This record gives sequence, structure tokens and C-alpha cells, in this order.
Amino acid sequence: MDEAVVLDAVSKVYGKGAGAVAALREVSVALPRGGFTAVMGPSGSGKSTFLHCAAGLDRPTSGTVRLGGTDLSGMNETRLTELRRKRIGFVFQGFNLLPSLTVEQNVTLPVKLGRGRTDRAWLAEILRRVGLDGRAGDRPAELSGGQQQRVAIARALVTRPEVVFGDEPTGALDTVTARDVLVMLREIVDDLGQTVVMVTHDPVAASYADTVLFLADGRIVDSVSAPAAADVAERMTRLGAYA
Repeated sequence: MDEAVVLDAVSKVYGKGAGAVAALREVSVALPRGGFTAVMGPSGSGKSTFLHCAAGLDRPTSGTVRLGGTDLSGMNETRLTELRRKRIGFVFQGFNLLPSLTVEQNVTLPVKLGRGRTDRAWLAEILRRVGLDGRAGDRPAELSGGQQQRVAIARALVTRPEVVFGDEPTGALDTVTARDVLVMLREIVDDLGQTVVMVTHDPVAASYADTVLFLADGRIVDSVSAPAAADVAERMTRLGAYA
């Protein structure tokens, strides 16, 4: 199967009656396995809701979401939690590390929560790939912001997930550190065949992706392949009411 995630006519409405707000409106898209997809749009366009529905963090009001061949719509919260733990990795703008745990303990936490056994060779490989070999015993307070985000990326990879979802993963970083993190994400796609889906507001960050999806008012209104930062920035000025 060439598709890692498929959304079919997904809508998400918050509230009821006159106060209801449609965050997504019948979104249909297939995200390719082994690809790097960026999702962009103005504030209120539905970017975060898109990510939350695609990753099984939120349930669509209507439509279906499939991870590989698995339909998420019929799953209860216990099964969804297990699926997210084993088959999905997450990287957020806030690093979400536990300060009392070491780098190694933070990275392997999803394995421990799933009552699995850590693959020590794979752990060593991903720590090396993210530039943290030799830092396994350090705690978050001993690391820079960029290094903490590298820990979060290693944690997202430790279970060999089918998809890594990033929600503004470079939003809290300076431009030099952000570039290093984006290069790393690009490398895990190219070298490991990892699937990455990243929500971002930054055209430069989006330019590291294979494809950019543009959202406006809850709908996918355009996509660009092999994006250049200038083209992404220009397209962002012509979305929704700004078109």
C-alpha cells in the first residue's frame, strides 16, 4: 500500500446549533508512505484539527480516517491509545520531555508504556542519527532547546512508527537550530523511508517537504510539489478571503 494516511470526506464541527464552528469541511486526501508532507494555512484554517484527526487524537464528526489499512473510526479510546503508541510518532512545538528522566529514559518511554522491550541497537542508531550519542544519561535541563527537540524526534522514532506527525516542530527554535531539525526530518524520510506529516506556519520549513497542502476555511484548496520557500510564501497570501 502506497498510502500511509487517508482522509475520506472528513469534517469536524465544534459546538452545536447557531454556535457551531466547522473546522474541517469534507477533506479528502491521501498522504504517501515514505513522503514528507507539510500542511499550511492561515490561523483558523483547520491545520491543527487536520493533524489531530489524521493522527487519531480527535474524532471526525463525519468521514473516515485510515492509518495504512486500519479504519480509525470504529475504535474506542483504549484501542486508539494503543495504536498511537505503537504506530504513530509525535513531535510538538513544546518538547514535552519529563525533566526527571534522562535522555534515554525519555526516548524509550513509549516502549515502556507499551510494555515492550527496547531494541538497544535501534536506540543507539536513532540517538546517533539525531546527534545525541554520548548524551543518553543527561537530563533535559542540561540540553539546549534544539537538543531537547532532537530527544523528542528520537522518542517519536523509537517504536518505528508508520507516521511521524509534527505540530510546528520548529516553532520554538531559532532559525539555525530550526534548520538543523528540518535537515534531520528530511534525512529520516530519505534515509529511513519514514513518513512525516508536519503542520507549520513557516514557508522555509515547508520547503523541506516533498509536498505542501494548503488549507483555508477547513478545506484543502491547493497543493504544491517540490516547494520553494518563496512560492509557498506567495501562495499563502492568496488563501481563503485573501484569494
